[in-house]
Amino acid sequence: MDAILDDREGKRKWMYPLIRKGIYYKWRSAISYVYLIFFFAGPFLRINGQPLLLLNFMDRQFVLLGQVFWPEDIFLFVLATLVFLVCVVLFTIAFGRIFCGWICPQTIFMEMVFRKVEEWIEGDANKRKKLDAGPWTNQKILKKGVKHFLFLVISFLIANTFLAYLIGSNALIKIMVEPVTLHWVGFFSIWVFTVVFYLVYSQVRELVCTLICPYGRLQTVLIDKNTLVVAYNDVRGEPRAKLKKNTDVISNQGDCVDCGLCVSVCPTGIDIRKGTQLECINCTACIDVCDEVMDKIHKPGNLIGFYSENMVHARQKPSFTSRMQGYAAVIVVLIGLLSYFIFSRNDMDITVMRSAGMLYQEQTGGYTSNIYNAEVINKSNTTRDFVLRADDPSVKIKYIQAPGAVTAGNSVKMVFFLMIPTTHIHNLKTDVKLNLIFDKKIIQTVSTTFVGPLND
Repeated sequence: MDAILDDREGKRKWMYPLIRKGIYYKWRSAISYVYLIFFFAGPFLRINGQPLLLLNFMDRQFVLLGQVFWPEDIFLFVLATLVFLVCVVLFTIAFGRIFCGWICPQTIFMEMVFRKVEEWIEGDANKRKKLDAGPWTNQKILKKGVKHFLFLVISFLIANTFLAYLIGSNALIKIMVEPVTLHWVGFFSIWVFTVVFYLVYSQVRELVCTLICPYGRLQTVLIDKNTLVVAYNDVRGEPRAKLKKNTDVISNQGDCVDCGLCVSVCPTGIDIRKGTQLECINCTACIDVCDEVMDKIHKPGNLIGFYSENMVHARQKPSFTSRMQGYAAVIVVLIGLLSYFIFSRNDMDITVMRSAGMLYQEQTGGYTSNIYNAEVINKSNTTRDFVLRADDPSVKIKYIQAPGAVTAGNSVKMVFFLMIPTTHIHNLKTDVKLNLIFDKKIIQTVSTTFVGPLND
């Protein structure tokens, strides 16, 4: 919390992190650019006519990689959520909070978009700090005005893209080109999201990571002495001392020259030399700047690096512990189950039940019948006509309530007689197979029980 609050007044301490473009920063930038391209292009990319990702909660339609899912597939959502949570747990046990510094949208937008815009307009960390502390001159008003205007523009773009993931790109384009009166809810939503994103990236900033997001607190429960995190090698670095020119090096002095740059570059303002802390998002900025210093004073790099506690103090090599193996095994099983259910999933599904408490009926023409209720669910994105047909050609279906076509994401119910020639009935209960047919293809086959008279 020291990084968040000013020691003297107990108020928020505004962060002015330096930017040092080392090897890790370059890798983070590359990952961020790929992420940003996919984020803004995602709603407009199509696979088999469907968006790459759609989370339309209002119309209860969800699309992932072109595959349409409906509320009837809720068990797949639950299973996928379990897979995600277990993966997060395993990833955290193995690598700590590295997700936050490298993949989290909050960090990517804050550090790789808004922070760069801020530095471009107001200058580096020292210039920004001086500008904020100075009086309101015409130059300060201009710089602040331009910065916040660009922040609003970027937030507006993010808000539109975010909304496209919720309602679809076609619906978003309609909001843009058609009169506002036809889409006032969507128009209002865009500006609400814009204001929220603007406030997050211009005011709240690192507080999302240090106070709001629960993942940081989860990390403290999951990590152990074998977890690889961004850490300071205190065995090698201590005792630290300032580097002085034209003096002999103290024999027991550590490699840390106490320059403080590892604190200056940290976006959450912590001192990594104090050990693993909740506010650390493993962004590796301190590694880059420390390696830069070590290179200048001709010392080996990685004074700050990816270490576990056992690597630093027990001289152990990184290991895939039994705890990690257990979580990995659970992930493999869950992913296997999820893959099976997804690939075996039909675009249409039928449920058939014989009416309870009803006896068989004698029909004209030598037939015996039972009454059945059925429901057909259409999980595709188009309206479909279907045919229900018995596997045995001698078995007839006579509708009491005909189904008709079933629209995308909806279901239809039907009531019908299942009629079997009385001479074909040789048991009190007969198994009958029914085929759900669409476009001359059998989509699904279900079995039901037919109750009839016992004939010799």
